[in-house]
Amino acid sequence: MRNFRIRVELVCTCETEQPAGETRCFLHDPEQEQGRNAGFSILDDLCTDSYLDVQKTARYFQMFVRRSWRALPLSAIRRLTVLPSDRSCKFCVTNHWGKRILIELMFGVQEGASDIFVSSQYTEAAYTPSTMWPESYAVAERKFFSHIARHAHPDTCYLRCLQLCVRCLLGRDFSTYTMKTVVMHLLSAMPLSNWHRGHFWEWLNSIMQYLQRCLKKKHLNHFFIGNENVPEEINLPLELQLAQPVNLFQHLTQNPYTFLHAQLEFEELLDRVRRMVLHGR
Repeated sequence: MRNFRIRVELVCTCETEQPAGETRCFLHDPEQEQGRNAGFSILDDLCTDSYLDVQKTARYFQMFVRRSWRALPLSAIRRLTVLPSDRSCKFCVTNHWGKRILIELMFGVQEGASDIFVSSQYTEAAYTPSTMWPESYAVAERKFFSHIARHAHPDTCYLRCLQLCVRCLLGRDFSTYTMKTVVMHLLSAMPLSNWHRGHFWEWLNSIMQYLQRCLKKKHLNHFFIGNENVPEEINLPLELQLAQPVNLFQHLTQNPYTFLHAQLEFEELLDRVRRMVLHGR
């Protein structure tokens, strides 16, 4: 996963075509100009050293949600509680009967006009700086599976296979993203007509065998980086299209103990998948 910092500068949007409704130019808005004259700026609220700060953005949005909720008629019959969160906006809406709805909003910045974003999610590192934004492929993944759904027969089994594999994960060496990557590679390499529901067990075996081969080679390519098989309708930045493939199992080549642990976990994962199919548990 690539990580980025987002540099922010105020620019004039007075002459820019804006969506319908009230719009503000943060450079020439009277309220903003008055604040800057007093030594304050929206950049201070959202940024650290001119770089967009996830934690400041979360606090700013939480404050905005609180203020906006009070103005809504719905606030008379629903209670909003903002929950603690450093890199997102979490809140709980409770009605008169005590029923609660938990909502989490993640923040993202689009990379140009592409389907790739940098997001407020945590990185894989133990510590994620507040000005660090990891790259997210969630929109591209959604478009990929929508593309597959439009071209696949209604009784295909790829989603059922993926869901079962994810349910069996232990959450250590193999992640949900690992299984999605394996399935996306197989879907782009094999005719969709072959994924018939009647071949569910065969395709489940194919997924596990593909994962096992990648594990033995200590090599699993990222699906969206340097992959010529990505459908054309998914808009990727040119640098991702031209980049060399990225090995998601690179860490297995650096530590023999980590590789051994991954092998043991794969055997346990395979056993869990088989038991789930045969006994439903």
